[in-house]
Amino acid sequence: MTDTVVLVGVLFFCGFALIWMVLHFGSRWFSRRQERNARSAASELEGMFIFTDSNRIIVLNVGGLILLPVLAWFATGNLLLVGACMVAAFIAPRYIVRYIARRRLREFEQQLPDALLMVTGALRAGASMMIALESVAAEGKPPVSQEFELLLRELRLGTDFGVALQNLERRVPLPDLLMVTSGMALAREVGANLAETLESIARTIRARLQMEGKIRSLTAQGKMQGLVMSALPLFLVLILRVMEPEAMEPMFTEWYGWATLAFILLAVAVGYHFISKITNIDV
Repeated sequence: MTDTVVLVGVLFFCGFALIWMVLHFGSRWFSRRQERNARSAASELEGMFIFTDSNRIIVLNVGGLILLPVLAWFATGNLLLVGACMVAAFIAPRYIVRYIARRRLREFEQQLPDALLMVTGALRAGASMMIALESVAAEGKPPVSQEFELLLRELRLGTDFGVALQNLERRVPLPDLLMVTSGMALAREVGANLAETLESIARTIRARLQMEGKIRSLTAQGKMQGLVMSALPLFLVLILRVMEPEAMEPMFTEWYGWATLAFILLAVAVGYHFISKITNIDV
């Protein structure tokens, strides 16, 4: 009896020590990771002229990690869905920042032809390059005005024109902008007509954007079909859950039901991925 009590005590102590070590080192790892991700996200957002505190990002991320699983548990009581919500809340901030960056690049790309024509008009009116860039920074819309304003600040601080253009290329990694900066640097070196060069580049960019718009309109039906076909299995699962709760109960409570749900989600994700690859045509 005494040996059993001692064994139980030892096992209890070892289990408590193991749980304490996991919680202690796990919380430290989680805290360091959250701080590192928050600093990275804040830095990327500052590069897009979105200024926020890293502590606010940490609070929002931790709040999502707590709130989403709790809501999923009270709504469904499914541990698989709770785990999926935890994973989604853990990786969501990274993809949100990437989405904001992609949307900002698209807006910059749409505004670039008008900005180039504005610079061309100022140059043909006899203005200097600095005045032409100031007109874009003052009269343009973000994000074009923000990037050209930053370019002007670098030039006013004495940065070389070529270096300032390279910094602009690094902040806005677009092939169209690379074509613009190359034309500006080449015209500055060899003395070519910069107004005609920028106007030709603006016409080329605008024609490409018009072609992309036509392609998006032609592939919109295929993209919508992909969304509908991907959502249809999940919709049927929910409908059957409501109509036949007893027959669908094992799918949400047993391991083979969870495996079936995982296979359905995987198949839907793979199918939607290939549909997206087919409908996304790069010009």
